[in-house]
Amino acid sequence: MARLFRESRRESASSISNGFPSVAASASGSGLPSPFPDLGVPLSASELRETAYEILVASSRTTGGRPLTYIPQASVGPASPASASSVSSANSSSSLQRSLTSAAASKMKKALGLKSSASSKGGSPGSGGGAKAAARRPATVGDLMRVQMRVSEPADARIRRGLLRIAAGQLGRRAEAMVLPLEFLQQFKASDFPDPQEYDAWQSRNLKLLEAGLLFHPLVPLNKSDVSAQRLRQIIRGAYDRPLETGKNSESMQVLRSAVMSLAGRSHDGTSDGCHWADGFPLNLHLYQMLVEACFDNDDGTVVDEIDEVMELLKKTWVILGINQMLHNLCFVWALFNNFVMSGQVDIELLSAAENQLAEVTNDAKTTKDPNYSKVLSSTLSSIMGWTEKRLLAYHETFNTSNIESMQGIVSIGVSAARVLVEDISHEYRRRRKEETDVARSRIETYIRSSLRTAFAQRMEEADSKRSSRNPTPVLSILAKDISDLAIKEKNLYSPILKTWHPLASGIAVATLHSCFGNELKQFITGLTELTPDTVQVLKAADKLEKDLVNIAVEDSVDSDDGGKSLIREMPPYEAENAIANLVKVWIKERVDRLKGWVDRNLKQETWNPGANRENIAPSSVEMLRVVGEALDAFFQLPIPMHPVLLPDLTFGLDRSLQLYVAKAKSGCGTRNTFMPQLPPLTRCEVGSTLLFKKKEKPQNLQSRGSQNGTTNGADPLALPQLCVRLNTLQFMRGELENLEKKIKTGLRNVESAQADITDGLDIKFELCQTSCQEGIQQLCETTAYKVTFYDLGHILWDILYVGDIASSRVEILLRELDPILETISGMVHNKVRNRAITALMKATFDGFLLVLLAGGPLRAFTRQDSQIIEDDFRALNNLFLADGDGLPEELVDKASSQVKNVLPLLRTDSESLIERFKRMMAESNRSSSKNKLPLPPTTGHWSPNEPNTVLRVLCYRYDEAATKFLKKTYNLPKKI
Repeated sequence: MARLFRESRRESASSISNGFPSVAASASGSGLPSPFPDLGVPLSASELRETAYEILVASSRTTGGRPLTYIPQASVGPASPASASSVSSANSSSSLQRSLTSAAASKMKKALGLKSSASSKGGSPGSGGGAKAAARRPATVGDLMRVQMRVSEPADARIRRGLLRIAAGQLGRRAEAMVLPLEFLQQFKASDFPDPQEYDAWQSRNLKLLEAGLLFHPLVPLNKSDVSAQRLRQIIRGAYDRPLETGKNSESMQVLRSAVMSLAGRSHDGTSDGCHWADGFPLNLHLYQMLVEACFDNDDGTVVDEIDEVMELLKKTWVILGINQMLHNLCFVWALFNNFVMSGQVDIELLSAAENQLAEVTNDAKTTKDPNYSKVLSSTLSSIMGWTEKRLLAYHETFNTSNIESMQGIVSIGVSAARVLVEDISHEYRRRRKEETDVARSRIETYIRSSLRTAFAQRMEEADSKRSSRNPTPVLSILAKDISDLAIKEKNLYSPILKTWHPLASGIAVATLHSCFGNELKQFITGLTELTPDTVQVLKAADKLEKDLVNIAVEDSVDSDDGGKSLIREMPPYEAENAIANLVKVWIKERVDRLKGWVDRNLKQETWNPGANRENIAPSSVEMLRVVGEALDAFFQLPIPMHPVLLPDLTFGLDRSLQLYVAKAKSGCGTRNTFMPQLPPLTRCEVGSTLLFKKKEKPQNLQSRGSQNGTTNGADPLALPQLCVRLNTLQFMRGELENLEKKIKTGLRNVESAQADITDGLDIKFELCQTSCQEGIQQLCETTAYKVTFYDLGHILWDILYVGDIASSRVEILLRELDPILETISGMVHNKVRNRAITALMKATFDGFLLVLLAGGPLRAFTRQDSQIIEDDFRALNNLFLADGDGLPEELVDKASSQVKNVLPLLRTDSESLIERFKRMMAESNRSSSKNKLPLPPTTGHWSPNEPNTVLRVLCYRYDEAATKFLKKTYNLPKKI
């Protein structure tokens, strides 16, 4: 016996078959662990099941009108496997012996939404149909219960024989007034069992039941000093070492009875005449659960067709087990759900029945405050919810098109369980009820977010495994496509179910996917340093995914209270286009920076050699434009969707680089003022005195700047041919800008993001370079003209023209020098700027001619008679540029010569008139003093007959007495020339 107690305490909860297969073993899935608290006594499932069967038979016996009779097994002839039970039960109560009714008559199945096994399978319960099934079909409810509870026929016969003996000795006593384990111990001895080990196991079971029901889980809590409890513990402990002697006349049984009855007779109010040995929590639930399990077919786990009759029997045990309707509902919903689980989640009828039964439990939970009920309710629903949530938190793994039918019921049960646990059990919820959100909606949102995050992680791993040498597609591009497919699957397969509890199920799902992919994309973008095809492919895939997800969210939230604003706020833009744009801007900056460096390097080596090509342009300009064109080609080949948006950034950078080239091409050449001579002070010296008016020295910075432009062959970078090359280069670049603009428009039309009217109205201008070219051409024309006039031909102007004898130093020598210069310009300079260059030279020549006349220094002096020679010379100078109609337009020459023409009449005017004219102009300008002292008028450089300084200069160079006296008297200048 001691060995049996030790073994039983180590025994697992697996059932002892007694010749019948267990449900767990026969089902296709394992069941859930029991939600009821552990008994603390090592009672196996088979021991609890046999005890429950004893209670069932005893309860049914006491409700009948006729006594229970017993016919020994040996008296029964050979018959079917059910014949022994049938014969032994011939005179039993009506409830156990009632014939089984038709499956079609089951009201309970109908209420639960279940079909009968006969109608669904074409056969009887537990059978495959036909004559063979009919032969195995139990004839009575009692037979069905024995088979369902896997009680062997010998054990059933012994139970009934024991109950007959008990009834014979205690006529009229009801089962609830008995302690069945005690009564059975007193009725049987070892000799009543064919096997001593079976007897020991039987005795051990009954003693453990007494220990569990009276010591561990009594209905009324025990006092620590209760003598009966101490005595019962001693008896049970003694049975560990030596088997207890059972039977009616056993002394040990009398002691046991005394202790047991003392404990079993206690009640809360002290007035109960019943015995309380199996109604303590949670022993009663463990026993009752064994009875409830009998409602499910042992072979396939479906609810038996005779459920109505079985339930009638189960209700008869309530008084012994202390079960009420609420506890029954709870046990039954657990059994329904557990059997659905054990079916491999394929029996949708069981799931639907559990869902319907859970509705009853939900109503019960609102009507009771019983602490024991709340405990078992909490543990039961927590177990159910734990199982459902394990699957719903990753429902993409759990459900697919083949089993999606079960998802609705599982979600419903999980949500209902959560609602009861939170709303009817949670004290925290009651305190915060006003602030609490909808439980169902909250749980569904949790399921969606959890499942989608899990599914996303799986897709991440799959995308990584898909990338290979054969499939070099970036992982995030693969992932974006997979996530888009996942979102569509979510919308079509799962969201229609989940919308029952959450109207924005699709929106929540895509918002979660958007967040998950966004986290990966953010890490990807953070690590980007350059624009590559893979980078663009990923960012374009991300942009497409985002649009797909947002569209689903918008569609899902059309009818929501806020129109989906909360969902959209949860989906901050990926800004993939911004990321692409930023990378393209980096790409543009690198290209532009390289181009600027190229300009610096190549212009240092540029010689402006006129023989470099037929066009007389700098080779560096051709190369510069080629590099710019390549940059444009590379830009339009970028696989990006926003060429028109980013084009201004590129064109501006290129424009700045071209402008830099133009600026450096004209730098170091000087300007008009660089070569204009400084005017000497007004004086009147004798002929032959020291020359005071010298030609201006060539600026030192010109040579130094020329060296910076890379003159390596000894040629003067500011020689006329080199200046012509610079002019042509700027004109060439100016013309090529139009070709670049056409190239850009063509590129825009050919990119993938092109629209039909993308270039209509598009104003693409290289304005910086265009303006710089125009200014540079003007500057170089003037620089060339004034450099030629005042530097190259300066010796003629200052040393020869009109020096000494006027008649012998006329303008012919200047014309001879100008002629080849004009031929060089005409032959080298581009026809579009040729006239501008010659016009500038003409203006510079006219300026030089006037300077000789008005500021030519002390070696020059003119009489009135010289004016005719000078006018003839100027006319010859004009004709040079007119070239008999082949030169500059006459109106242009007239305009440029107007200043000289206005001044020449002063040379014909007599000195007295000039003096009066000068005094009048000084008076009009308020420059005369009271002592007739006239201040020197400032030199403005704008020669005019109406300008005092111009008139005074004519007087200074007048070779006569009147002019000499006036100048001496007024400004103390020498009298003689």
